[in-house]
Amino acid sequence: MKKLLAVLMAICVVLGAAGCSGKGDSGKKDDGLSGKIVIYTSMYEDIIDDMKTALKQKFPSLEIEFFQGGSGTIQSKIAAERDAGKMGCDILMVAEPSYALELKEAGILHPYQFADKDKLVFDYDAEGYWYPVRVCNMILAYNPEKYDKASVPQTFKAFAEDANMKGMLSMSNPLTSGTAYSSAVGLYDKYGEEYLKALAGQNVAVESGSVALAKLETGECAEIMVLEESVLKKREEEGSKLEVIYPEDGCIPVPSPIMIIDEKVSANANIKAAEAVEEFFLSPEGQKLIVKGWMYGVRSDFTEYPYDGIPLEQLLGNTIKVDWVKCYKQREEMRTLFQQYIVDAAK
Repeated sequence: MKKLLAVLMAICVVLGAAGCSGKGDSGKKDDGLSGKIVIYTSMYEDIIDDMKTALKQKFPSLEIEFFQGGSGTIQSKIAAERDAGKMGCDILMVAEPSYALELKEAGILHPYQFADKDKLVFDYDAEGYWYPVRVCNMILAYNPEKYDKASVPQTFKAFAEDANMKGMLSMSNPLTSGTAYSSAVGLYDKYGEEYLKALAGQNVAVESGSVALAKLETGECAEIMVLEESVLKKREEEGSKLEVIYPEDGCIPVPSPIMIIDEKVSANANIKAAEAVEEFFLSPEGQKLIVKGWMYGVRSDFTEYPYDGIPLEQLLGNTIKVDWVKCYKQREEMRTLFQQYIVDAAK
């Protein structure tokens, strides 16, 4: 009996040592996923903080660093890095798809075949160069404590045409915000240049979402064109009474892409890790982080939606379409129009 117990104890010691050495199943999950990757993104900084925690739990041996900035800031940074021939990031999560089209054409993206791409609700690159990872939704918003809902525009068209709203409106700058730019292209395509002329006549303030929301709170603005996530965030975190108006002529959902930088120009040449992180963000587990950040998910089998938002299926029932190829190929033409009718008109 003593010999038998000794043998059993020896076996336990050997098995325990194998587990501690990392050769068991628990050690395999990080095989090849050490080192570092850098992610450039336009998401809110506090959302990034939550993502850092989740990513550290998922990839404990991988150092993941974020750089946060608006679309204009990120694009300027990338332009400088492209000129230098070396990128400062390994993954990009930017505002809208047209920039992904440009970077793919420039030959600096790495293709990755995401296993569940058939579950994606939005368009993606068939070769795997980019996928939608989150949806930012452009809406209208007002303050029911300052204005009656019936007194403010219920459509994007009325936002530009209701003379009673002159000097009491605000929107983001389409020259620096990717979502504002793509939304303006969608509205231009739907209503033509006359829409931009009408918008110019409204003396719409062009400013950051945070400034516009503050003006909405005080009543200085009657209505603003803003991302839904900005309003939902204030409602959940601050108990704000600001309300979303889902425009009757359609919301403008903007699927924001995720893409991997090609190894030959990426910051850390850590492609396997970058693929694993991209896969995580597109998984149901990663999509929960997106929805927690008041944005919409992109998978057909993922039914959660943001706090105080509406289901994605309902949102997609009435939208204004955006031509992403046009957003890319006619960018300078569109920017010239927006400079004239939106930015300059606000001065």
